[in-house]
Amino acid sequence: METQSKLTTQKLYKIIVIGDPTVGKTSFVQRYVQNSFNKNYKGTVGVDFALKIVKLSETQTVRLQLWDIAGQERFTWMTRVYYKDCHGCVIMFDLTNKNSFINTRKWKIDVDSKCTRPDGKPIPCILLANKCDLPYRQVDQMEIEDLYKEHNFIGWTETSVKEGLMVDDSMKFLVDVVMQQDGSQEVKLLSENLKLTGHGPTSKSYMRCFC
Repeated sequence: METQSKLTTQKLYKIIVIGDPTVGKTSFVQRYVQNSFNKNYKGTVGVDFALKIVKLSETQTVRLQLWDIAGQERFTWMTRVYYKDCHGCVIMFDLTNKNSFINTRKWKIDVDSKCTRPDGKPIPCILLANKCDLPYRQVDQMEIEDLYKEHNFIGWTETSVKEGLMVDDSMKFLVDVVMQQDGSQEVKLLSENLKLTGHGPTSKSYMRCFC
């Protein structure tokens, strides 16, 4: 009886997660990788790493190397090293902290100036408005919409890392864009029915995060 081994297609992508301190970056990575949440996370010193393996099919696997980069200003001089060879970016802010939203401009400009695709174009960046489960906000949707358009993010959505809202979907969207830009059309996409545009995500069963 003949046996035939299947060739496995395995892609490795580096994704950086950046933004001001305490916006929820570490919690986002932990929720995405381990589906867990701990309100007692300590601030990241320098950079932390995590690995997420996504099985697309019996023969297709994507390995995501997640770099959780500290938001404190004393670490920003190292960002060129941290950003090296990355394929995609998550920029996060806290809906209850206006300054963290204002500083997303700085983070996006920093990424665009230090990290590009092989063709010289910016790497895909998604903008996440975290803590949408909290009732008090300092940032309205039109402000987010304007920034998203002005700085060429691939999409934005509200998230609640605490409640697990839009964590997986936002990453599926980002990884799909990364794979398409990498020329991996033959790889099965993760989010065939998901779009992140302006006012937030849309899908067949979920319009946006009403928190």
